[in-house]
Amino acid sequence: MTKVPELKELMKAGVHFGHQKSKWHPKMAPFIFADKGGVHVINLEETQKQLESAIKFVQETVKNGGNVLFLSTKKQAKSIVRDAAISCEMPYIISRWLGGTFTNATSVLNLVKKYRNLIKEKETGEIERYTKKEQLQLTREMKRLEVLIGGISNITKIPDAIFIVDIKLEKTAVLEANKVSVPVIALCDTNVNVNRVDYPIPANDDAISSIKLIVNTIAKAIKDVKESSK
Repeated sequence: MTKVPELKELMKAGVHFGHQKSKWHPKMAPFIFADKGGVHVINLEETQKQLESAIKFVQETVKNGGNVLFLSTKKQAKSIVRDAAISCEMPYIISRWLGGTFTNATSVLNLVKKYRNLIKEKETGEIERYTKKEQLQLTREMKRLEVLIGGISNITKIPDAIFIVDIKLEKTAVLEANKVSVPVIALCDTNVNVNRVDYPIPANDDAISSIKLIVNTIAKAIKDVKESSK
């Protein structure tokens, strides 16, 4: 079992710092410890409890051959999410959520297929059968697709779960996941409605240190279960 960070570690990373009381969402009430100087403080014991549930679910999903899509288009979280997803060999999106990624998956999967074909043509030299102008257009298209779907280029179906850093920012992804019954795991700050999240992890979703600690814990949980199954 992957170790859940200790209270001291969570506190050091600033996981407990919520938003101003005026910005809170009542659905987060069960996870709030106190109001200090007009700022909500997250109950880190709840964070540990919820994180443990998320870890168990993620590991069970991976153990059964499933994939977890990592998502964050938040500036300070992008590289953290990308590096963590790559480290545990999971798909990721950090540029922007393509509307219909879940609800119109066929279109997105066709784009993924197109991107893979373009890469193959470049690697095998097949691209040289086109004119110089066509080669330039294809190279530009490949670069465009790399930004959009490079992190999901290995998927062949809708992922079995999605892990999100900021559900307020990624509300479209959350709604799509709910529509097609893809379980949502997410960092949930004090200003969000957790009703659409299956595995909420109460945590500061703005501070880099907090994001890094939670995201890397989930990635390690995936790596641990993969290692144990070898």
